[in-house]
Amino acid sequence: MSQAQPLHLQRCSHQSGPALSAGEQQLMLSQLKDWTVDSGTPGGVLTKTFTLAGFHHTMAFVNAVAWIAHEQDHHPDLAVSYKHCTIRWSTHSVGGLSINDFICAARVDALSA
Repeated sequence: MSQAQPLHLQRCSHQSGPALSAGEQQLMLSQLKDWTVDSGTPGGVLTKTFTLAGFHHTMAFVNAVAWIAHEQDHHPDLAVSYKHCTIRWSTHSVGGLSINDFICAARVDALSA
C-alpha cells in the first residue's frame, strides 16, 4: 500500500488478496474524518453518515459521490434520505477493506470540506 501521497490524491487500482489487517485499517482510518470501521462485517466496512442542509443538497452530494465512484471505478453502498447520506465502502475482491475504500473516503472528505 502506497503512503507517498495523501489518500485523497491517490488513485484506486485493482485489488486482490487479503483484506487490510485491523492495524492497517486503523492507520488508514487515522487519516480520515469521522469514518468508522464496522467490524461486525467480515473484513470490515468503512462507514460514515453525512448530514446535509436539505433534499437538494443531499442529491447534489450523492451525485458528486457517484462521480468519484465512477471516476475511481470503485462503488459504495449508499443509503439516502431527506437530509442524510450514509456511505459504506468495502472491496468485494478482497472480502473486506482495501486501500481503495480509504482513498474514496478521503476523496469524499475532500469534497465535503
